[in-house]
Amino acid sequence: MLKRLISIIGTIINKTFYIIFKIFGIELSNEKYKEILQFIKFGLVGLSNTFIYYIAYLISIHLGAHYFTGNAIGFIVSVLNSFYWNKKYVFEASGGIRKSIIMLLKTFVAYGVTGLLISNILLFIWIDKFYIAETIAPLINLLVTIPLNYFINKFWAFK
Repeated sequence: MLKRLISIIGTIINKTFYIIFKIFGIELSNEKYKEILQFIKFGLVGLSNTFIYYIAYLISIHLGAHYFTGNAIGFIVSVLNSFYWNKKYVFEASGGIRKSIIMLLKTFVAYGVTGLLISNILLFIWIDKFYIAETIAPLINLLVTIPLNYFINKFWAFK
């Protein structure tokens, strides 16, 4: 059922962009069109990741965890969500269980070294130096982490 829903959403996105491009007289190569659709799918997965991360982060903070701990918990939960949906629908990677585990490890390493580290540094700056609320600071981080995560996934984690 979920696969069918994803397929319907994909069809709607395809037809919508086809119409928009036709209206404005924009002609794209098939490859460029696929890249745009891939980025849109990545954005949709990213929205779900953001929601999942933020809810996990807020719950952790509400339960008394330090914002670094909340960030790590939200990160782990959202990376697992991201890995599944990006592998299955955005970058359409295939392979057996061994390849999936290797991809998952690469994804965790990539995010861990870059996304989580950068996110924690930025949280420290926003919260401890600029006194921005713990509930708002992670939202500001999205301006940096979303583009970074897209390029890490596209050019490294799912290769």
